[in-house]
Amino acid sequence: MQRIFSGIQPSGVPQLGNYLGAIRNWVSLQADHECIFCLVDMHAITTWQAPEELRRHTLTQAAILLASGIDASKHILFNQSAVSAHARLAWIFNCVTRLGWLNRMTQFKDKAGKDRENHSSGLYVYPNLMAADILAYKATRVPVGEDQKQHLELANDIAQKFNHDYGVEFFPQVEALIPTAAARVMSLRDGTKKMSKSDPSAQSRIELTDDADTIALKIRRAKTDTEVLPAEPEGLVDRPEARNLVAIYAALADMSAQQVLDQHQGQGFGPFKAALTEVVVQAIAPIGAETTRLLGDETHLLNTLRLGAQRAQAIAEPIVSEAEKLVGFLK
Repeated sequence: MQRIFSGIQPSGVPQLGNYLGAIRNWVSLQADHECIFCLVDMHAITTWQAPEELRRHTLTQAAILLASGIDASKHILFNQSAVSAHARLAWIFNCVTRLGWLNRMTQFKDKAGKDRENHSSGLYVYPNLMAADILAYKATRVPVGEDQKQHLELANDIAQKFNHDYGVEFFPQVEALIPTAAARVMSLRDGTKKMSKSDPSAQSRIELTDDADTIALKIRRAKTDTEVLPAEPEGLVDRPEARNLVAIYAALADMSAQQVLDQHQGQGFGPFKAALTEVVVQAIAPIGAETTRLLGDETHLLNTLRLGAQRAQAIAEPIVSEAEKLVGFLK
């Protein structure tokens, strides 16, 4: 089996876009890969996190992943800061990576905007830590969205330069696993913006902890237009909110947009939202219920993460210790 590493930031409650874009894919990858799943709390603090909120979000995130189908007995689930190998290898990579490479990273430019001088240096070198996360385990595959593809290319550049600088073939090249048909889930309040857990309005997203009544209310309030649903997807091109709701239905029901429209063409949004609610509740409400149950036993969650960290450490420590030896550090 090839080894997969994937991480998710515990900086808020995961929402439907996180589930369709990443978490559901992780669950399916468990069947034929050795999987290491990480709550990247070190990445989270590249922007300010209130300590108690970070702790709460980390436990909630762990509970959601378990509730979604991550099997922590067969695979590894842990929080990043519990394994020191990540930070140690990241510092080596800070010294391998060229400033010009980091200056080309578009995500930092997007997040920092015109106020880049006031952002943390951690946010700037974030891609080096991401490379360390992956290469500390010599993972060969990483499931990522298009927005992280550039960072993964940088991880391969770092691995190649380390190998060249120290005359070894130590770190492998990493393959990006980009889902071919991942749904791009947009805000329920504005179909031109991605659904985000950082949006000030909770009405803009379906959170994975939402119960059936909350899901129904959010879908009922979702922005739409006055037209009926068309017969073909082309009729949704200039209707972002309608297109988004059809895409959510299609993704959760494992259908194409055309199949959804075949069933609901000519309907107004009253009946369609009722049908969509049923589909979303069936998929998401059980995750929320199981998450609530798991959060009721914090000791179990902490023990699951500790055991995962011990297993992760057992893999990463020999790799990172050898990297430190290659660099010339005394042991």
